[in-house]
Amino acid sequence: MFGFLNVYKPKGMTSHDVVSFMRKLTGIKQIGHTGTLDPFAEGVLPVCIGKATRLIEYLNDDKEYLATVQFGSNTDTYDLDGVVTETFDKKISREDVITSLKDFEGEIFQTPPMYSAIKVNGKKLYDYARKGQTIEVAPRKVFIELISLENFDEAKQTAVIRVKCSKGTYIRSIAYDLGVKLACGGHLIKLIRTRAGRFTLENSARLEDISKSPEHFLINPMSVLDLDSIEISEADYLKLQNGNPIVNKTNKSNDFVILIYNDVIKAIGFRDNEKILMKKVFN
Repeated sequence: MFGFLNVYKPKGMTSHDVVSFMRKLTGIKQIGHTGTLDPFAEGVLPVCIGKATRLIEYLNDDKEYLATVQFGSNTDTYDLDGVVTETFDKKISREDVITSLKDFEGEIFQTPPMYSAIKVNGKKLYDYARKGQTIEVAPRKVFIELISLENFDEAKQTAVIRVKCSKGTYIRSIAYDLGVKLACGGHLIKLIRTRAGRFTLENSARLEDISKSPEHFLINPMSVLDLDSIEISEADYLKLQNGNPIVNKTNKSNDFVILIYNDVIKAIGFRDNEKILMKKVFN
């Protein structure tokens, strides 16, 4: 098997649980995913099967989420799985949320939660957090393409927020930072990833359905990779098998290209002026 699966990760499973499930189901060890979802979160989790794991870096990795924020309290994990660390009496309005969200648009800096897998001095942040240690973490630059209020429940003080963002954005941090800005506290109580690159919620499949016929849900990498592709000759195919460059017959340079032979991906090349250099070859 060679390709991708658009898995709908259910609540309660880790992303690694999904990978383990697929390994047992298919008997294939070379399986990975393209971006971790927290156990309480659900939604789109692209899974790579076989040699397709070598194509992860060429996938569009922008994300889109529907996040439900509970105002009125903070937790140590910035989500519902954590311990409440602070509560607030202040009530906010729909207009307050809409106004505050404007400050989260575009390029922003955010500090990752202490309960995250980011490594500092060789140890993951959550290892420090579980020992009660606080480590200073430098803010990271992320890009928020869109952030909008989808629904606000004034009685419950909850907001459903749509976020389109770059890879590496912590939605939990947005919930916490929004609570800080509104001076009322806030943490994430629900998170659905609705899109990851070209993988969408509408086209995702649940594990119980995939388990009946994994091949049926296998996605051809050509349909989700944002790269040009060219059909090569047999002579060029023989060259690239040994990692040798081939002639660049296109009018482009300085970008990656998928090399196809007999309707099968055989390599990822890089167009360097008159040549196409081999970056990854699939035998």
